[in-house]
Amino acid sequence: MEAAAVSSKIRVLIADDHRLFAETLEALLATDDRIEVAGSARDGKEAVRLARTVRPDVILMDIAMPIMDGLQATKQILKQWPSASILMLTGSNSKSDVDRAREAGAAGYVTKERIAAELIDAILEIATR
Repeated sequence: MEAAAVSSKIRVLIADDHRLFAETLEALLATDDRIEVAGSARDGKEAVRLARTVRPDVILMDIAMPIMDGLQATKQILKQWPSASILMLTGSNSKSDVDRAREAGAAGYVTKERIAAELIDAILEIATR
């Protein structure tokens, strides 16, 4: 019975280059027993690699990262794995960033200032699509 409960959790990959922010996300997600963090990437290239190996249910993707930004990583992940669910995270709420995230194929978008209020609900929503 225990194994079934674990496997039903929503597996999340965090892709953010700011270690403290990524750790904060991990702590926030740990408060909900329906979610487990499957991995963490510090740049877009690592996010693409981990998405392929970890196969998370939802990927939290920062837009601005070194080596490869979140928009490029999103496009690459979706090219290899079209059913991936990517939730874009950013400090900006400009319409152009929202539009670029949607064009890249992101399933949703949450600004970092709204993370505490909206993140878990956004993850649950896109994981059940």
